[in-house]
Amino acid sequence: MKCLVTGGLGFIGSNFIASASRKGYQIYNVDKFTYASHNPSFSQKSLNKIKNFKFSLENKSKINDLIMQFDPDLIVDFAAESHVDRSIDSPGNFVASNIMSSINLLESFRELIKKKRHKKRLLVHISTDEVYGSLSKYDKKFSEYNKFDPSSPYASSKASSDLLFLSWQKTYNLPIILTNCSNNYGPFQHPEKLIPNLIHRLINNNTLDIYGDGSNVRDWLHVGDHIAAIHRVIDKGRVGETYNIGGNNEKTNLEIVEKLITLFEKKTSNRKKDMRDNIRFVEDRPAHDVRYAIDISKIKKQLGWKPRINFTRGLDETIDWYLEFYNSKYFDKNYKLKRLGLNK
Repeated sequence: MKCLVTGGLGFIGSNFIASASRKGYQIYNVDKFTYASHNPSFSQKSLNKIKNFKFSLENKSKINDLIMQFDPDLIVDFAAESHVDRSIDSPGNFVASNIMSSINLLESFRELIKKKRHKKRLLVHISTDEVYGSLSKYDKKFSEYNKFDPSSPYASSKASSDLLFLSWQKTYNLPIILTNCSNNYGPFQHPEKLIPNLIHRLINNNTLDIYGDGSNVRDWLHVGDHIAAIHRVIDKGRVGETYNIGGNNEKTNLEIVEKLITLFEKKTSNRKKDMRDNIRFVEDRPAHDVRYAIDISKIKKQLGWKPRINFTRGLDETIDWYLEFYNSKYFDKNYKLKRLGLNK
């Protein structure tokens, strides 16, 4: 299969490329090579099968030329600016990357379908549960039929992007499927995100900063389970549908830090004090969503997928990876753990 990946050097995208390479896909990858771009999950064997192109999807002519030249059977769209706090500080960057890039990709795909009708194709757009907004602790989980109610510039840019893909699918009858996932975790993730950020702090005996009172709830999905779900969507998904992908692991942020401390303490010795003493509750970010929770009934019923990686085991293996690779090029130790999203 000829597969074009966008944003394939990011956390989820690089894990997908590693998996797709093992399946024998011929892969072209387009990436801006930003601070969050890396490819440590690629073996040398995988790298030999990948051709990387360094440019932004905001460059309409480049993405159009590449798509027409490569003539892919499959496009998997991971490209996005993805950190909520950064979007609060720089919303314009998120609009340009997540909205205008989507239009360019869609128009190039439409042109491909129009000019080369000789084979079956598919575009899978990867999105987030944050487009649905915030739940209370009493609300039912997000289903694919929830209205969009985004709280942050990041979430609103992704909701806008999702609506573009849905409307292009309907208007131009394009073979497009959408997915919306919950919070991912696992190896190779940039330390601006909660779990690797906390591991980074545990390794260095820094303060363990938690927004607000730590009661905000997220549903955690191991990246390996997410990749398996994407492959199931590619193989069996129905054009025009949206599939929610979650881990069935609702945890408060405080539960996450306490779980990480418990697992981390078992791997280290000669501790001078209880790591829980480092927990610090800091000023909450603006419009911090209370709870995310994903209903996976649809993808489970239609496509037979469900998460399989136990949360404790997944966290434990994630800690092991960061401990092993902390002193290697794979871990961004230059990241200063700076608070973002508070320049109100």
